Amino acid sequence: MNYSGEEPGSLRWSAVIPVYNERDYLPRTLASLADQEQPVRILVVDNGSTDGCIEDARALAAARDLEIEFLEEEAPGQVHALKRGIDAAETEFVAICDADTWYPPHYLTRAEELFDEGGRSRVALGALLMPERSGALADWWAANRRLAAARLMPRQNHTSGAAQLFRTSALKAAGGYDARRWPYVLKDHELMDRVLQLGGQTYDRDLWCISSERRGDRRKVRWTLSERLLYHVMPFSKKRWFFHRFMARRFERRGQKDIVLREQSWNEAGQG
Repeated sequence: MNYSGEEPGSLRWSAVIPVYNERDYLPRTLASLADQEQPVRILVVDNGSTDGCIEDARALAAARDLEIEFLEEEAPGQVHALKRGIDAAETEFVAICDADTWYPPHYLTRAEELFDEGGRSRVALGALLMPERSGALADWWAANRRLAAARLMPRQNHTSGAAQLFRTSALKAAGGYDARRWPYVLKDHELMDRVLQLGGQTYDRDLWCISSERRGDRRKVRWTLSERLLYHVMPFSKKRWFFHRFMARRFERRGQKDIVLREQSWNEAGQG
């Protein structure tokens, strides 16, 4: 028996993948999730793709006999697609995944171990999101820096939304991703603030995944250095003020709504 009282091998995981024109990357991501050591319900949420990636994904699922549930979300924006997927998740745990990220076979196994070790008070995990091509020394330094930051600041987010895993009950109790709550970029950080009101998180050297190299210019979806520093020094009790009274106004002025994530400079079909 595991911590939840369920038999080993029972379905404890859902993986939510928001998709918008990901033909070049989605097959590898789906294959990596299909190769997980733990059974997982894969939820692919199409957010209006026009490049044929969903048709390709359906063909891949049929060819490999993969159990993938395809959902649709008409409202444009990753935040809406994520909400659709999370609403459909009914398993004990949920992994938020990006369509251009590779997850090693042990990804959900290690995450499950960490959740079970921490008990129900552990409501979230952060994985180390590693670049696709990097030297061993650079990877070692990045991992140690991230792990040290997580130990020093355990009630902050230190990773991308593509590398976050949640206890589903806590994620939904916190409100999940919802444009009515937060329609801006950096939604993974704002969400983690709400989730951590309900319990703790942990990072682990053996919990990692690999992102693609495609995202070069991220200026439209980032905060400034001073804003980032303020986030790190802001007491946890003031984080809600930081996001909803301070950062929201700045993002609004700069036009940094979640919708800017649809601007795919690497993909001509992803314009509009």
